[in-house]
Amino acid sequence: MASAFHYRPKFVDIRASRPGAAAKGPAARARACDHAGCADAGEHRAPKSRERANDFWYFCQAHAAEYNRRWNYFAGMSAEEYDAHLRAEEAGHRPTWTFRASKRDRLSAAMRNFQGGRRADPHGLFGKGEAQAARAPRVRELTRLQILAFEVLLLDETADAAAVRASYAELVKRYHPDSNGGDRSAEAQLTRVIRAYQALKSAGLA
Repeated sequence: MASAFHYRPKFVDIRASRPGAAAKGPAARARACDHAGCADAGEHRAPKSRERANDFWYFCQAHAAEYNRRWNYFAGMSAEEYDAHLRAEEAGHRPTWTFRASKRDRLSAAMRNFQGGRRADPHGLFGKGEAQAARAPRVRELTRLQILAFEVLLLDETADAAAVRASYAELVKRYHPDSNGGDRSAEAQLTRVIRAYQALKSAGLA
């Protein structure tokens, strides 16, 4: 039975050509030499100038050799340009960066703060007592009502609780009718002082 079976492939000799393969035929190789008066095939390319490195002449072998003998890449360069070209050649004319830390990098900033009197040591890791000295005073955030309350009590906005209580006691004594022989003309001012103190006290500032 095995001798009776014969395999016949359906597709025979399938070949796929690469894109652009047709352009590499005899017609593509028939480019003439760019040297004036030469009819040979220009199969060897040469750059037209240093500034046009990707633009080429196409010469035959003889004219390509002649062109290479006369070609001087550094023609017209100054000494400074020549030295700069040699330095760039060491890195393949690609941009390079130094391994040194920049002035804006976080490690450099941390070292500057450490060396400059340890100004950025909020946890006191590098000395005793320096963290408190280096810590900037915290700016108190006040509402408009609290600012007015300090003004009524004749105090600066940075006054502490002890100063608030002392000023309150003094102003109450000044405006209270018992201190003025029964004169009630300052009762409105006394009411303002009491309300200002209550506003600061409820905010934990007195």
